[in-house]
Amino acid sequence: MSGGPLVGLRVLELADEKGQFCGKLLADLGADVVKIEPPGGEPCRLVGPFLDDIPHPDRSLSFWYYNTSKRGITLNLETENGRALFRRLAADADVIVETFPPGYRESLGLDYESLRAENPGLVLCSLTPFGQTGPWRDYASSDLLHMAAGGEMASCGYDGSDLPIAPGGGNAWHMGCHYAYIGIMAALVYRSVSGQGQYIDTSIHEACALTTESAIANYIYRGETLRRQTGRHHAPAPTSRTQFRAKDGVYVTALISGGLNPRNVKALADLMDVTGMAGDLKDPKYQDPSVIADSASHIIDGLLASFIASLPAEEVYHAGQQRGFTWGAVRAPEDLLDDQHLHDRAFWKTVGHPELGRSFVYPGEAAIYNGTPWEISRRAPLVGEHNAEIFCEELTLSRGDLSALAASRVV
Repeated sequence: MSGGPLVGLRVLELADEKGQFCGKLLADLGADVVKIEPPGGEPCRLVGPFLDDIPHPDRSLSFWYYNTSKRGITLNLETENGRALFRRLAADADVIVETFPPGYRESLGLDYESLRAENPGLVLCSLTPFGQTGPWRDYASSDLLHMAAGGEMASCGYDGSDLPIAPGGGNAWHMGCHYAYIGIMAALVYRSVSGQGQYIDTSIHEACALTTESAIANYIYRGETLRRQTGRHHAPAPTSRTQFRAKDGVYVTALISGGLNPRNVKALADLMDVTGMAGDLKDPKYQDPSVIADSASHIIDGLLASFIASLPAEEVYHAGQQRGFTWGAVRAPEDLLDDQHLHDRAFWKTVGHPELGRSFVYPGEAAIYNGTPWEISRRAPLVGEHNAEIFCEELTLSRGDLSALAASRVV
């Protein structure tokens, strides 16, 4: 097992796509996360793409990523025997993460107070679309709906367009999981002082509403509605474009941090003059802010765009960075595999899949721990892979008992 900062922590995960990332965050930091799925496997296993384009519950690449470092069992909580086994597991757990609809767990007799009676230090986190209370608690939802209702889509789109654009898929689930993770860690700190666990009601909708950056603050305190702008940050008024196509056809995001001012124009002139493309930016008139303001389009859409178009994206963005500008190439995700910076920091990890006789590259850690290293300790579990290990070796059921439970669809 991992020697990460959460080693020794036992987590039970009853989560679908809404909460599996929270379990991954805990598991890769060393917690013993036991993913509990219904017999036959969790529906997330049917989400493609699949390895070699062969659909199978154990070949979903999405499931692989979101369930690293976990052990996996199957258990039917709608059976009396299944609930009894879960209670035994919960009695020794530190944390439970679940994404059931509000009221469902309670209908099974697995309410927090009942579980807490056997385990006063238990931290139970429910991650649901709209929380356990309120008029929307039973509404249907999706990642796209949360991006709309949470405010993110209003800030994403194109200049002069009333059409909102959704950010990439899964962002709402990631936001909810991050806040659930933060809540769990805070509850564990509290438990270390008080000895008492607690129940955490996490709402994905509220997590999204917390992640609209300055849009809400600008509206409340300044009466400003921020406008969506093509490929750049929302703002109360139009700003200069920031995306430019380089010589090799790759776009570069070229921000002028702090805006166009005499100091930045001089730095731009020095940068572009190396290739003889500074135009008239060396003229002393550009030390006058009013002249700069009147010439913004000439500087940005003319001189800067032409300079970037004269060089390959990687070369021009590094040149800008060396002069202190916040520039970067717009890369396709697969281009990151060749990113030297990520390789220098050993970001990419190789994870073995023994049953396939193959290994695969996975994204790595968000932070490097010098004393308790982050680690993908194992690939995602196969359906019911650890049933015997947990039910027989840990809960001391016999192999015959386990076979009988499987025959009756309890596991």
